[in-house]
Amino acid sequence: MGHVPTRAELVAGTDLTDAIAAIDGWALSNQAIDVPDLGSTFESKIPGTDQADDSSLGFYEDKVSDDIEQLLKKDETGWVVFLRKGDVPGSRSMDVFPVRVGSRSPNYSTDNEAAKFTVSFSITEKPMQDAAIPAAAVPPKVEK
Repeated sequence: MGHVPTRAELVAGTDLTDAIAAIDGWALSNQAIDVPDLGSTFESKIPGTDQADDSSLGFYEDKVSDDIEQLLKKDETGWVVFLRKGDVPGSRSMDVFPVRVGSRSPNYSTDNEAAKFTVSFSITEKPMQDAAIPAAAVPPKVEK
């Protein structure tokens, strides 16, 4: 049914925003089913199965650290979370994709551009879309 992370899980996750150079995929599509009938020349359709597009994230190489490469090794599983409107508690703008890393490949280039690599993901279950972003932690009251 999909996983909606708690605030603690969001905080414990790794924010990769500043390292992302490209985003591709991360959408669902529906395979419509034709349902013709003998009483009409119009061929109607009904919704069929859903499937996720091939999805990837492109990252800038870090000259010093390989933290992202260690986090996103082939066959690692986890979740990719998009907060489409930012971290706005209560906003129903969080999409959560359960994933497995399919590959990680450097993007070789002789152009005058930053070094990058691409991580391809398989979406392993139906994503949770439009989930409410959990409330931020409330600091405990200090009594005087």
